[in-house]
Amino acid sequence: MFGSSSILRRSGLAAATVALAGLTFAGCTTNTQNNSATPAQQRSEINSGADATLSKLYQASPQSRELVQRAKGVLVFPAVIGGGFIVAGEYGKGVLRVGGQPVSYYTTAGGSIGFQAGAQSRATVLLFMTDAALKKFRESNGWTVGADATVAVAKIGANGSIDSNTYQQSVVGFVMNNAGLMAGVSIDGSKITRDTGL
Repeated sequence: MFGSSSILRRSGLAAATVALAGLTFAGCTTNTQNNSATPAQQRSEINSGADATLSKLYQASPQSRELVQRAKGVLVFPAVIGGGFIVAGEYGKGVLRVGGQPVSYYTTAGGSIGFQAGAQSRATVLLFMTDAALKKFRESNGWTVGADATVAVAKIGANGSIDSNTYQQSVVGFVMNNAGLMAGVSIDGSKITRDTGL
């Protein structure tokens, strides 16, 4: 009896954690997983979340604003949500902006094997710093980080300054969770596909 009640408690906790994942990432993201919303509502939610994500990025690293302004294209996923205890996966929707304007919408999906402490949420920003990198991305039918292009996750100093090597990369990434910018993370294996429904 002790074993079954313990399992039920763990199952309930896992379900509650997954259900609250979008809410706990407030301030950096919006819940873009609302599939019952119309395409126009989803686009509005994604764009609002992208604005909030970029604002938080600029607060964490003021130098990032210059990089964003220099980028030929800016892809923002406000909420990439993953969860699971043995086999984990992640999913999120985002917007590609060129010249500050939204031009198309994308989904990102990935998977990982290993212990995951419940649901986790993060925001991802990809900066295409060259016309060639942006063109290759936009012309792809499915673009995988690490396979189709190397994404240099920006190295941020204690004072929010960006490592000078970051400025030399053709695709630069920032990853944030509720606590701020994440260091030493890899987004290799994340597959990004255009969402033709939006």
